[in-house]
Amino acid sequence: MTDRLLRFRSEFPILERTTYLVSNSLGAMPHTVADRLAEYVDTWAGHGVRAWAKSGWWEMPVDVGSEIAPLLGAAPGEVVMVPNVSLAQAMVLSALDYPAERNRIVMTAHDFPSVRYVYDGLAQRLGAEVVVVEGDDDALGVDTDAVCAAIDERTRLVSISHVLFKSAYIMDVEAITRRAHEVGALVSLDAFHSVGIIPVDVARIGCDFLTGGVLKWLCGGPGGCFLYVAPGVRDTLAPSLTGWQAHARPFAFEQEMDYATGPMRWLGGTPVIPALYAATEGPRLLRKAGIEAIREKSLRQTTRLIELADARGYRVSAPRDPAKRGGTVAFDVPHAYEVSQALLARDVMVDYRPGAGIRVAPHFYTSDAELEAAVGHIDDILEHDAWQPFAAARGTVT
Repeated sequence: MTDRLLRFRSEFPILERTTYLVSNSLGAMPHTVADRLAEYVDTWAGHGVRAWAKSGWWEMPVDVGSEIAPLLGAAPGEVVMVPNVSLAQAMVLSALDYPAERNRIVMTAHDFPSVRYVYDGLAQRLGAEVVVVEGDDDALGVDTDAVCAAIDERTRLVSISHVLFKSAYIMDVEAITRRAHEVGALVSLDAFHSVGIIPVDVARIGCDFLTGGVLKWLCGGPGGCFLYVAPGVRDTLAPSLTGWQAHARPFAFEQEMDYATGPMRWLGGTPVIPALYAATEGPRLLRKAGIEAIREKSLRQTTRLIELADARGYRVSAPRDPAKRGGTVAFDVPHAYEVSQALLARDVMVDYRPGAGIRVAPHFYTSDAELEAAVGHIDDILEHDAWQPFAAARGTVT
């Protein structure tokens, strides 16, 4: 079978020398990013302060967001760019009030810790109470019924991950959103591990907010995160964590805030322009490849990874049901952390997470042969105790 997506390999220089299986953490860089960053340098050098007007720097957070929007099922102007998801989630949190009779925020024990830090840190100060739903016994996911049961008339916001970062478990966000809306609550999704590897449609899901970034599956680098706000709530809320880009007349330098309408309302201070130059190249390639084709290939390759792990008796931390599995398979091999370091030393790029093991994340540019070779490296590392030097460096030799 011909893998037509492999035609995109030439777009990513690192693939010439590295087996790159860590796009769930940092996507490979398209070679055109260098040209875009050079354009930024030339623009700044040539135009100086005039670049804000002549080169559209001021509007870039919205313009780049519109490049991302098709991958969310969103319309142009419904997505804005912010520096990171923690900040985006904090903006959402700051836009709501929390009266005593409706002050609960429902989350899960499997959400990404950085988002939990934001909510735990701000909730009490804002008068909110965080309700955490625990995961299933197998620790892969969180039961939909349990999340829905935690949502009641006291719930102001449901803030959960679309795909869980440790296990790649896909949450039933449509059912959860329906339940939240039934009782008048809003929904904020952390989609960092879903956008770019599975089809996402904010209109079908019905969520009020969605955050994510180009860092991982979108191959857009650090500092380019996105915030979608549904049209029905966009102009009815005002984030108190804000800045001058959100002002209706920012260059009037007025002392009082008067929020803009439309997408600019959800921006903050001065944008991180270099990151926005880098952010668009990866998403453009993914749109060319087609998210449905990417998803089909991802399911085939993650299924093969599970088969390879099963054949060796490794515990797999990924859903067996393809419909519930995102783009990553984690398996726990003996001395997993040290093995992961030995793989990195061999230019096989993976990562390790406590409680999950070695995370392997093929993407649309990954060949089937690379998966077989990566697991072959694990076999060799274990057979020849090549993990031991890394245990010695860590001080864990027994």
